[in-house]
Amino acid sequence: MEAKIKEVLEQLRSHLQADGGDLELVSIEGKKVTVKLKGACGCCPHAMVTLKEGVQRVLREEIDPEITVERQG
Repeated sequence: MEAKIKEVLEQLRSHLQADGGDLELVSIEGKKVTVKLKGACGCCPHAMVTLKEGVQRVLREEIDPEITVERQG
């Protein structure tokens, strides 16, 4: 499952990079994925919406409906 999560995150990065942002995978602990938002995403007021409605939704749809995504710092 970890390899699939990394693969999906890598695909999603291109969308964030197109808007001047990026994400970095910090850790995967079971079904909890922690990421760090960078660039424009790091200070964007919509960052949590991006994580929950974007990144987390896609991971849940494509891999496992119980995955949660958290933001580091």
